[in-house]
Amino acid sequence: MATSPLRSIISGSIGNLVEWYDWYVYSAFALYFAPVFFPKSSATAQLLNTAAIFAVGFLMRPLGAALLGAYADKRGRRAALLLSVQLMAGGSLLIAVAPGYERIGLGAPALLLVARLLQGISVGGEYGTSATYLSEMAGARHRGFWSSFQYLTLMGGQLLALSVQLALQQFLSPAEMTSWGWRVPFIIGAGAALGALYLRQHMRETAAFEQEHNDAPAARAARPSAFKQLLAYPRASFTVVGLTLGGTLAFYTFTTYAQKFLVNTSGFSKEQATLISFGAMAVALVFQPLLGAVSDRVGRRPVLLFFGVAATLGTVPLLRLLAHTTSAGAALGLLVAALFVVSAYTSINAVVKAELFPTQVRALGVGLPYALTVAIFGGTAEYIALFAKEQGREEWFYWYVTGCALLSLLVYWRMGDTRASGHMDVS
Repeated sequence: MATSPLRSIISGSIGNLVEWYDWYVYSAFALYFAPVFFPKSSATAQLLNTAAIFAVGFLMRPLGAALLGAYADKRGRRAALLLSVQLMAGGSLLIAVAPGYERIGLGAPALLLVARLLQGISVGGEYGTSATYLSEMAGARHRGFWSSFQYLTLMGGQLLALSVQLALQQFLSPAEMTSWGWRVPFIIGAGAALGALYLRQHMRETAAFEQEHNDAPAARAARPSAFKQLLAYPRASFTVVGLTLGGTLAFYTFTTYAQKFLVNTSGFSKEQATLISFGAMAVALVFQPLLGAVSDRVGRRPVLLFFGVAATLGTVPLLRLLAHTTSAGAALGLLVAALFVVSAYTSINAVVKAELFPTQVRALGVGLPYALTVAIFGGTAEYIALFAKEQGREEWFYWYVTGCALLSLLVYWRMGDTRASGHMDVS
């Protein structure tokens, strides 16, 4: 195709934004639709139910990473990205039209579950393929900078979800939001996914994949499956797990869970919590390309070490302060500080993982170990946090996040710098 690499990067990034908007709308609007899909009970119990389905969606992410990652390594990054956005559109549309518990009983949460499973498969495949696509499209000199656009648009998707929420809160009453207003963002998401599908149809395939795919058909047929090839890289796969563990838990703690924390623990209203979360993530968008560019200058490992040390030492005191603050400005400042630290992971995690694997197994190698780790630790973050709170032991969660950050720090300390020693070509 004649499309320029820069335009392909932008098109891929916009598609990534739409995918993650659809994924995070669920979390952003859970406070409103939880009473619709589940029997009347305490607010915390309803949130636990929605958090459980949120976690189940994460459990489908390894399946999506395996299926779409292998597909991307065999058929191309572009083909896999097209498929992932179609699955996301279907899941969003199903949530938008699903009837509530009062109309169909247990069928309501069942439909919610099915939709979330589709979205889980989609976003599971999206991460590894998108990380691979952006890393392969970017030149070696600015690979950290351009790859940072994956989390810039990922967080942009969250920000867009919150923007829609803020707009609806201005025009709809709380009763209208709970009754039908929460369906609007899912309809928007399904429509936006169709736009992303159009953009992705006009993206270029990466030169790295085309070069690999241009081998003689007999040579390609003789290769083992992508899954068998991945077994040849156990150290890289386990490194992805260690890289992801602390970073993903910290990320979900200070983004998706932070909004609920501000309401349930700090005592802010839903509207205040939304504004605070919105402001913090808007600032954090700037951190992604900034720290990605820093990694192109000083290397990936120093940036990761900064995250590991700061997250290990700072999580408990920061969450304690956030739990007891009554000032919206102070809460915003604390979240911005937390997200600056987290951005030292999010800005470069995609490129670091992509640099660990060769072309023929890169999408699967990046996506599958990452998705398994996120399913276990990221997807359960809200549930564990809410469970600890219900048990009257909320600080247990603070220390849980700290322990996972420490484990990742040990991985960062022992690993080499992938900018210089990775498998990505240096052309």
